Amino acid sequence: MLRPKTCQTAPPVFTRAQVHFHRRTCRSGHRRRSGQVAPVPAHRNLRADAKRNIETLVRTARDIFATSGVETPMREIADRAGVGTIYRNFPQRSDLIAAVFRSEVDACAEAAADLARTYPPGEALDRWMQRYVDFIVAKRGLAAALHSGDPAFEALPAYFDSRFEPALRRLLDATVAAEEIRPDANPYDLLRAVASLGHKPD
Repeated sequence: MLRPKTCQTAPPVFTRAQVHFHRRTCRSGHRRRSGQVAPVPAHRNLRADAKRNIETLVRTARDIFATSGVETPMREIADRAGVGTIYRNFPQRSDLIAAVFRSEVDACAEAAADLARTYPPGEALDRWMQRYVDFIVAKRGLAAALHSGDPAFEALPAYFDSRFEPALRRLLDATVAAEEIRPDANPYDLLRAVASLGHKPD
């Protein structure tokens, strides 16, 4: 078991035994899947107003998916966003779902650097793990869509790894340097183990 030093200010994530564990425990049965990193949609050459429309659509879709599910009519999403058309940038519903998923992955991954600048290493790690747990729980509603076999989602697991593993690795390295956890923590195993702890069977 990884045994962090006592941190009085760090909020709980799960129990310490659930989150901080030995690498051999979570490595059992896990193998890294191969796959290409999901490409970022090519919006770099769009006008500023077009980019804003895309960002507004993604934010609106995220909020609607969280409350009404991913089957909400695309017309309703466009109307709520105040955008004339949605299909120019997201021809299929799956394209919009993938964009929402990427935006949420990016926000969670980027929070690691903010937390590292704000809190001591152990607390930053605990707070980010809680953020990650919240992400996993919030995305349960997208699980059926993401596992539907749609080609639009095939690269998302690799994108997930490419964003979360480096973010967690930096937090772990800082916490190891502070001698708060053992040095054999593996971000891939930790992410998978916490995701499985946060999963509730239907």
